[in-house]
Amino acid sequence: MKSLVHPELVTGRDDGFVARAWTVKPGSTQRGSASCNLSDRILEVPLGPDATSRVVRAHELMHARVSPHVLVNGDALDGLAPRALECAEELRVNVLVARLGFDTDLLHDGSEKSGGRRLGEADDWSEAVCFLMAVVATGAEKGFLAGVRLGRASWLPALRTLRKRALSLMDQFDTESLGATRLNEDQLPVGYAAVTVTLARVLTEAMSARPPSTPLELQAFRRSLVPGGRRASSGRFAPLVFDDTLEMTSRPRSSGVRRHRPSASGVEMRFPSRLLTDPQRRAFARRTSVPGGIALIDQSGSMDLDPEELAGLLRRAPNAVVVGYSHRPGDLGGTANVWLLAERGAVARTCPSGNIGNGVDGPVLRWALARRRGREPIVWITDGQITDSNDHPVDALTTECALLVARHDVILVREVADAAPAVLRGTAKGPSDWPQFGRLGRKLVEMHHFSMSQG
Repeated sequence: MKSLVHPELVTGRDDGFVARAWTVKPGSTQRGSASCNLSDRILEVPLGPDATSRVVRAHELMHARVSPHVLVNGDALDGLAPRALECAEELRVNVLVARLGFDTDLLHDGSEKSGGRRLGEADDWSEAVCFLMAVVATGAEKGFLAGVRLGRASWLPALRTLRKRALSLMDQFDTESLGATRLNEDQLPVGYAAVTVTLARVLTEAMSARPPSTPLELQAFRRSLVPGGRRASSGRFAPLVFDDTLEMTSRPRSSGVRRHRPSASGVEMRFPSRLLTDPQRRAFARRTSVPGGIALIDQSGSMDLDPEELAGLLRRAPNAVVVGYSHRPGDLGGTANVWLLAERGAVARTCPSGNIGNGVDGPVLRWALARRRGREPIVWITDGQITDSNDHPVDALTTECALLVARHDVILVREVADAAPAVLRGTAKGPSDWPQFGRLGRKLVEMHHFSMSQG
């Protein structure tokens, strides 16, 4: 005997969700075979009379009662991973269903153990974080963690810490507040905003973190889950996101750069007056190359960019490529972290400010090497503090950058004012200069001493 399901009878929302007819489709108790589409009003649920089917129906009907039917893209959801939002909402709904007396231990289908093991073996930490939230406080949780233990046992302490943080957040709200649907100033249901969005922010940061493998790393990870806590290390650089909104303008010809120099011989008499005024009678013109090169400017933290110093660099090397970079810690790719300030004769009208962190040192170095013409100099204006996408120093990333500097003769300078002479001179700094460049410099010294000891 099939049960009758009437989502139209689910009422009491305070967010302007207008009651009208729904379409009910038969689903099953298997994971992924039940859903609630609030936009199109389609409910897919198992229709059997058994206890598991009843709990699955309750879960989907709870979505119909409390989940947002429209999500306004705005600052409230800025930087949140969609998967984190989805799984945080699953936990909120499961907690509400359990508080109504339904047995959420019945919410499992036997696939969780193999799924957890696959995620561990595939090193898919981000999905493990999210999937855990979708099964916490249900019968699927135990099997999932058992699978993770088989595939990547080192993740278990961090996942249990994350579980504890999520459930403590749920415990801060009574049932009415947890499921409240009146809209706040961001046009989000207040229960969703206070619980799901808050947890999704925690999950988003945890997803980008490097899974802790030592007691100290676990301690730092635990602190990162507390409101206001510093993000845990990600252990990797962020991808480059270029600012494509900058307008470029060509440099005027009257830039003060002489492209022809006087010569005592040649095919074009360009300076006839020198026949009378120049003892060497250099009246002919000799075309000279316009200095090029690539300059990378670390704009993180206190490394302010002086527009006058940038103008001086371009006067001395008008054919240079100049790139500024700085990454916003924890950003998922929505904020530009690298911008072209000059490109072989064209100059940006404006110069963006930095985003606090480094985060993309390695990728921007590789980008510059790919754009290099021949052996033209690459100058890196930096303090040598290499950091990951969450702005943590990581030895492996510092080593990566040090190897690029050493292999490709990248010139290090501390100030923009020193970049122009370095571009023109094209001579890299030596071991005696490296200590002034922070962790990067110390790594270069360490590598140099090692190579010397190897003969």
